[in-house]
Amino acid sequence: MSEPELKQRLAAILVADVAGYSRLMSTDDRATVKALDAARAVFRSQIESHHGRVIDMAGDSVLAVFETANGAVSAAIEIQRQVNALAESVPQDRRMCFRIGLHLGDVIEKADGTVYGDGVNIAARLEGLAEPGGITISDAVHGAVRGKVSAGFEDQGEQSVKNIVDPVHAYRVGKPIAPSDGATAARRPAPGAGGSVLALPDKPSIAVLPFANMSSDPEQEFFADGITEDIIAALSRYDSLFVVARNSSFVLRGQTVDSREVGEKLGVRFVLEGSVRKAAQRIRVTAQLISAASGELVWADRFEGDLADVFALQDEISRTIVSTIAGRLEDSQSKRLLQIPTRDLSAYEAVLRGQKYLHQFTRLDYECASECFLQAIAADEHFARAYGLLACVLVYMWFWDSDQGPDGLARAASAGEKGLVLDPHDRHCHVALGMTHLFLMAHDSAEYHLARARDLNPNDDLIMVEQGRLYMYLGRPDAGADLVRTAMRRNPFHPNWYWNILGRCLHSAGNHDAAIPIFESVINPPFWTHAYMAACYAANGDAGKSAEHVAATLSLRPDFTVAGFIHQIPYRNPADLQHFVEMLHVADLPR
Repeated sequence: MSEPELKQRLAAILVADVAGYSRLMSTDDRATVKALDAARAVFRSQIESHHGRVIDMAGDSVLAVFETANGAVSAAIEIQRQVNALAESVPQDRRMCFRIGLHLGDVIEKADGTVYGDGVNIAARLEGLAEPGGITISDAVHGAVRGKVSAGFEDQGEQSVKNIVDPVHAYRVGKPIAPSDGATAARRPAPGAGGSVLALPDKPSIAVLPFANMSSDPEQEFFADGITEDIIAALSRYDSLFVVARNSSFVLRGQTVDSREVGEKLGVRFVLEGSVRKAAQRIRVTAQLISAASGELVWADRFEGDLADVFALQDEISRTIVSTIAGRLEDSQSKRLLQIPTRDLSAYEAVLRGQKYLHQFTRLDYECASECFLQAIAADEHFARAYGLLACVLVYMWFWDSDQGPDGLARAASAGEKGLVLDPHDRHCHVALGMTHLFLMAHDSAEYHLARARDLNPNDDLIMVEQGRLYMYLGRPDAGADLVRTAMRRNPFHPNWYWNILGRCLHSAGNHDAAIPIFESVINPPFWTHAYMAACYAANGDAGKSAEHVAATLSLRPDFTVAGFIHQIPYRNPADLQHFVEMLHVADLPR
C-alpha cells in the first residue's frame, strides 16, 4: 500500500454493540433482526445529523467517526434516547440495548474511508465498559465536551483494558440535564454560538483558529496550541482590534467550516488559520489571513527556522496582521511584542503544557498545571509568565479548596509579585494579584492590578470577568454584569462558570428574577451555585425550590456553613455582606 493512500487524523470515534445479542437471536431471531434494523436507522440518522460518518455496521456493531467530540456525545445521547423509546412496548428481557464507547484520538484512514489504529481500539474497549443502554467516554472526550453538552458525567477512574498498554481514564455519561422553562434561554450559548449571526464590532475583528499540528508526533499538539494561544494574546494587546477569545476559537478545532461560517459563528471580519511543524530544533509555521465574508486570501506567509526563533515568528505574524487590517502599529505596543519572554525552550514548552491543563478548569488539572509552571521556573528562574500563571492557578486552587486558609493566597501573591519584578507588563501577574488582593480584602490594590491587566490586554475575556467580579464586590453589580456580558461576546463559547459570575452580579443587584435562570444555566453546578439559588428562591418567597437547593448544597458540601462560606464573599461594604448573610439565613442554610 502506497503512503498517499493512508491519512492520519484526529477524530471522535464511536463504537457500539448490542448487549446480549446472541441471547436475543436465539429467543426470537425475526423480532431481533427487525429491532436491529430500526436501531440502525436511528444510528445512521443521528450520526449523519451530527456531522459524523458511518464506517461499518457489521452484525450487531456500529463504528462511526465524527468531526468533533461534541457531535459524537450529542449523537450518542440522542441515539440511546430514541432506541430506548423504540423498545418501550417490549418486555424488559427482550429489549435491544446498545453499549456505546467514545474516544477522541488519532486514526489511520484508508482511501476507501475505513479507519484503524489505537483510537478505534480504545473506543472499543470503552464500549465494553459501558452498561447496557449506557455511554462511556474517555478522558480526552470528557475534556473536550465538559461544559458544552447538557449531560452529567461520572468519573470511573483509570481502567486497565485488554491490549492497551496504558490505563484508560473513563467517564460514564449520565442523563441529559433538562433546563427548567425559565432557564431554557439562559442555558443556550451566547448569541451566535448556536448558529445565529452575531453583529460585527465597530473595529477590525479577527478569530485565530487552532493551528494544525503537522508534526509526526501527535503529542506535539500542545505546542501548536501554544503557538496559537500566544498569537491570540499578542493580537489582544491592541485596543484597535476585536479579538475572539481562545475558548471560542478552539471550539472549531477539527470541524470542516468555511470562512463565512466562522465569521457568522464568532462575529468577525477576518479569520487566521495555519499550521505548525516542529521537528527536533527546527520549526515551520504557515499562516494565512482570510476575509470571512468573501473567503478571499488577504495575506499568507511561511516562516521556517530554528526553534529559538519562535518568538520572533509570533511577533512577525502579529505585527503583520495588525498593520494589514488595523492600520498603523502603536509604537509602545509594538515594542512590548518584541520582548523575549525566555531563552530556555524547555521552560517555554513547560508553560505551554501547563496552559493546556489550566484551560480545563478542574482541581486535578490545576495541580498538573502547577507542576508544569514550577518546572518552567526551575528551568528559567527569570521567566515572568511562568510566575504569573503559577500565581493564577494557585488562586483557583485556593478557591476550590479554601479550607487551606490564607496560606494559598499568600503563595499566589508571592509568585505574582516575583513575576512583576521580572516583567511589569505581564498580564498574568496582574490578573493573579488582582484576584488575590480581592480575596485578601485589599480592594484598592485589586482594582489597580485588574485595571492594569485590562490596559495590557483589552481583549482578554478572563480579565473582563474578573473585573466584573471585582465591581460586584465594590458595590457596582450592574457595571460588573455589563462587563461579564461583554466577555461573553468576546468568547461566545465561554466557560460554564461565567454564568455563575453573571448570576452573582444580578443577585447582588437584587435582581433575583433575572439571576435564577442564569444560575440554572450552570451545568453540573458546584455547591456555591446551589447556595446562591437557595438564597434567590428564598428572597422570592419560593420555600420549596429554596429547600431543594439547600439540600443540593449540603449533598455536595456536607460541612457547609454560612460562617465558613463568607470568606469567599469579599464585599467592601460590610452592609452588603450582612445583607447576603441574612439571605442565606432566610434560606435556612446551616449557620
